[in-house]
Amino acid sequence: MPDCVQAVAGYKVAKVAEAVLPTRFGEFQVCGFRGQGPDCEQELVVLVRGNVASGTQVPLLRIHSQCLTGEVFGSLRCDCGPQLELALSQIAESDCGLLIYDPQEGRGIGLLNKLMAYELQDDGADTVEANNQLGFGADEREYGFAVAILRYFGLNEVRLLSNNPAKIEALESEGIRVSERVPCTPDAGHKAHSYLKTKKEKLGHLVDGV
Repeated sequence: MPDCVQAVAGYKVAKVAEAVLPTRFGEFQVCGFRGQGPDCEQELVVLVRGNVASGTQVPLLRIHSQCLTGEVFGSLRCDCGPQLELALSQIAESDCGLLIYDPQEGRGIGLLNKLMAYELQDDGADTVEANNQLGFGADEREYGFAVAILRYFGLNEVRLLSNNPAKIEALESEGIRVSERVPCTPDAGHKAHSYLKTKKEKLGHLVDGV
């Protein structure tokens, strides 16, 4: 597979590194990409399990947005940490799959803005209301780099590990067929209940038991 830059709808990615990454979930290939978009640059990490480009089966895909508070500090305000662990576990158990670790913290508003949103949530706002009060949309993420990475691997069909219909729409609008949506619903604990309820009621996420 060439390491040349791939371009999709104004988004370009180039693979700059690849190595073996043993984890407590299993062994992956870790790939580092540099991306150039219409008005931004990103560095992205992709964990790959098996031969995703073999064409013999549809790979399992998770596009996971960075969450420092949930993944590093173990925050109970959200389900991001448990979702990441569930995704890695399921991909490791599959014959082929990949996890795109997308550095769009706080649904795309950035880390410090997310912490300011936490302040507003402490005063009674939900996650959508807090974003709006800061002048942002409910979800500022875009998936051009993720699509470019999938094109890099030669993929035009995936099984998507997600509860977010917007991710399905984003992939299919760029010609990536989502043949199956696989739920990603770990037990996040009672403190994340209001967060999950907002995602279901205001963002349309397909979250059961909330």
